[in-house]
Amino acid sequence: MPGLFIIAHAPLASALKLAAAHCFPEAAQTLQVLDVQPNMPPDETEAQARLLLADAIASDARGEALILTDVFGATPCNTVQRLADGVRVKVITGANVPMLWRALNYSAEPLDTLITRAVAGGTQGVMQIATSRPHNQVTQPTHDQDHRHHQQ
Repeated sequence: MPGLFIIAHAPLASALKLAAAHCFPEAAQTLQVLDVQPNMPPDETEAQARLLLADAIASDARGEALILTDVFGATPCNTVQRLADGVRVKVITGANVPMLWRALNYSAEPLDTLITRAVAGGTQGVMQIATSRPHNQVTQPTHDQDHRHHQQ
């Protein structure tokens, strides 16, 4: 299973690891995370990312890793773009919980398949939901004579 490394603006990477532990406690133990602090110098960010990426790669028998990051063009993403080779180490940006859970659920898949599944999970997990009660739900009985819904 490819190693997994999350790098994001603080505290998102750690929060995603906690979300991973909720459903995948064993996998979350090997998950590498780096919360990029607002005052962290870019060279320090890159040095820490290199170490954590090396750990993620070492956890995989094939020497592969998938990096998830939060925002394209921001410091975490720019940092790992310099570290990923695009062959054994690949990056997905726009990390969210559905993406992470999909990556963990299909972690035994080859890296390219894992990326396809993770991206699908991330995009399918983003949707607008109804802001009102579904039409098939019965309204609560009211003692209001004119049947208006209001607060008193």
